[in-house]
Amino acid sequence: MTLIKVCKRCVMDTSDAEIVFDEAGVCNHCHKFDSLQSAQLFSGVDGQQRLAEIVDQIKREGADKEYDCIIGLSGGVDSSFLALKVKDLGLRPLVVHVDAGWNTELAVSNIEKVINYCGYDLHTHVMNWEEVRDLQLAYMKAAVANQDVPQDHAYFSSMYHFAVKNDIRYILSGGNLATEAVFPEGWHGSAMDAINLHAIHDKYGTRPLRDYKTISFFEYYFWYPFVKGMRTVRPLNYMDYDKGVAESYLRETIGYRSYARKHGESAFTKLFQNYYLPTKFGYDKRKLHYSSMILSRQMTREQAMAKLAEPLYSAEELALDIEYFCKKMRVTHEQFQEFMRAPIHDYTEFANWGARQKFAKKMQLVVQRALGRRINVYS
Repeated sequence: MTLIKVCKRCVMDTSDAEIVFDEAGVCNHCHKFDSLQSAQLFSGVDGQQRLAEIVDQIKREGADKEYDCIIGLSGGVDSSFLALKVKDLGLRPLVVHVDAGWNTELAVSNIEKVINYCGYDLHTHVMNWEEVRDLQLAYMKAAVANQDVPQDHAYFSSMYHFAVKNDIRYILSGGNLATEAVFPEGWHGSAMDAINLHAIHDKYGTRPLRDYKTISFFEYYFWYPFVKGMRTVRPLNYMDYDKGVAESYLRETIGYRSYARKHGESAFTKLFQNYYLPTKFGYDKRKLHYSSMILSRQMTREQAMAKLAEPLYSAEELALDIEYFCKKMRVTHEQFQEFMRAPIHDYTEFANWGARQKFAKKMQLVVQRALGRRINVYS
């Protein structure tokens, strides 16, 4: 039996097969945060000034347009807090929500509260459910770790397509290093990898994806950033972002109602992250979230260890969620158990953009050396 080794500073462990510890037992994720990611977090007056400069630029470039930026709103804490702060900053966003068929009633309620308070225009993209179902079943049959790709890719794809349609250059993201700095690259590939998505669907799907729009490698790495001049901005990295404080602010300001767990706004993601991943792959995403919060000083290691000791599911709640999943996906309980028992596969067993991405990274370094500055214009 293999012993699990846990970092002495955060709570990441050897469930990440590529984790490395120094002599003091501190992992590479902590060192990466100290040497690279912490420099991308800005606090106090410095953060305010940097964000003010970005906001001024967005306003200038969007002065003659109906919208000067675009925001994706899931109903989660990060995107909801960002939406309220964008209102305070005086920006004029087009707000996009992608409904992949798994919204909880609580998520719908929270989105409505955000929109009513801010007075934003909301465009909800309701996806073709039969295509979503077919793609998600293909991923289940492929037995890869990242079952959230069908939803995540559609979310980002819709953002880019709406931005281009409305001549918007700036995509504002609720992604942030304060709660999402730690992520093992070996756990799964990028949700933006449309080559991988189509390869999995070509093998296991049963119907064409006519309405499901993807973003190609060329579009993502070259067309959108260099030809269209689009930029992704993460304002929360300039705000001393504390998730607990943000959630309290949302409750007090708009009557926001909390979810029981991270990504509780999606019934699929809830089951995927809290049952499928830890049971089938041994990946507990709470470790990533808590480790990030330890490094950004929102949580102590002792607090994180105590929360990790709590069960991911009660037996009753799990049974209800599996029943709902089976009914919605039109599979039997036995078919679901077959998905859980099937041998696991790595996403790299299917065609993917890995070689192209490596080439793009090399070209990026060449251009950076020639210009003498860092280039990082895509999400």
